[in-house]
Amino acid sequence: MATYISLTHLTDQGMRAIKDTTKRADAVKGVAAKFGATVQGIYWTLGQYDLVTIIDAPDEQSATAFGLTIAAAGNTRSETMRAFSAEEMQSVLGKMG
Repeated sequence: MATYISLTHLTDQGMRAIKDTTKRADAVKGVAAKFGATVQGIYWTLGQYDLVTIIDAPDEQSATAFGLTIAAAGNTRSETMRAFSAEEMQSVLGKMG
């Protein structure tokens, strides 16, 4: 499984329905399962982003399909990044030559 970190802004629609944000977060976890992904954590944050989500997905296509499905609901806009553990990074470094 690959790990992804999603930095998220709430849209105007998402802010209008802010009182449902924790319910939507639970629903997001269910949607993730449909793509073989697992939401490791959803955090509401102060500052530049409204939410930070940590996701494990089997591959980039599954992670992308999951992210697009969530974005299509219109409550959020996200920037998602592939994250590497120390072990994974060591493997990358080992390929450097």
